[in-house]
Amino acid sequence: MKTQDRINQIHPVKLSCDALWKVFGNDADTLKSDPEWQAMSRAERSETLRENGYIVGAEDISFSVHAGELFVIMGLSGSGKSTVLRCIAQLQKPSFGHVFLDGECLDTMAEPALRDIRRRKMGMVFQNFGLIPHFTALQNIAFPLKVRGESKADANRTALAMLNLVGLDGRGDAYPSELSGGMQQRVGIARSLAVDPELWLLDEPFSALDPLIRRQLQDELIALQARLKKSIIFVTHDFSEAVRLADRIAIMRDGKMVQLGRPADLLLNPADDYVARFVGDVSRLQVLRLDDIMTPDSKIPSGFDKAIHLDSQMTLEQCLVDLDPKQNKFVITDEAGKPIGHCTRADLLRIVSEGASP
Repeated sequence: MKTQDRINQIHPVKLSCDALWKVFGNDADTLKSDPEWQAMSRAERSETLRENGYIVGAEDISFSVHAGELFVIMGLSGSGKSTVLRCIAQLQKPSFGHVFLDGECLDTMAEPALRDIRRRKMGMVFQNFGLIPHFTALQNIAFPLKVRGESKADANRTALAMLNLVGLDGRGDAYPSELSGGMQQRVGIARSLAVDPELWLLDEPFSALDPLIRRQLQDELIALQARLKKSIIFVTHDFSEAVRLADRIAIMRDGKMVQLGRPADLLLNPADDYVARFVGDVSRLQVLRLDDIMTPDSKIPSGFDKAIHLDSQMTLEQCLVDLDPKQNKFVITDEAGKPIGHCTRADLLRIVSEGASP
């Protein structure tokens, strides 16, 4: 069973966007209440909005995020990815469509209830860190807890635990100006985690950092997610970062969703040339796993009786580099060790060569 199939079976939907639009321009906020605009088809609405001088930041975006899933929205600057994230957080109200969290519609929710959702269920991290300069690291982390009414002692206790979680123990008394960019972003991450959010929204949190620190924080995010199992929406313009982190990726262009799928789906079947350019420099060896390329089969086929059994989550790189090259046939197994497919070394080499640059 493939990764996303397992997610769909085991984990319920945490958040969903249903035909989400965000339109900018004069009187754009009044469009939602106009029955004529509501009745239009997607194509008619898109064309009419642009003919009337409106800017469409997000156009008819629909997707669901499962509990415990790390979902990446990516695209170039101006593609609409951050606009979608801000609509999810209700920092910007959708022009059409809806956002649901645990089945509750956020965009029609009363402001007091929405504030409570943000304080208790959502954590947000942005590219510019957003730390309060005259607060220490510990005070910055404790701040959202105090805002929602926790005692100073309880807030500081939680803040200290979060500081340790992101590897900054001993730096609680430091002010943001005394911390490196990577450390400041760790404080931002710790602050967002302090409220124990069920949904974690990360808007290009590492893009302002140098490559070495960025890679280190990606590693730490992967480790944190393995421990905390949050529902995460992560925005980035870097496809290499996206495939490294994501369970699934939504690629956007000009406000529209071009393709949605697992990293392997995008690598093996890019929807168009735009997606193909993104995936062109990504190593298939490191991203593709055996369950992405195997021939599904619950029985061991003829000729595979003595084949080595391999876990479906092993990467092609692990299989081709780490194993004895004399081992040419593989039976692929699930978590319980039951056969779910098979492949040969020749199959793996073919898949890799198809993705090689000419």
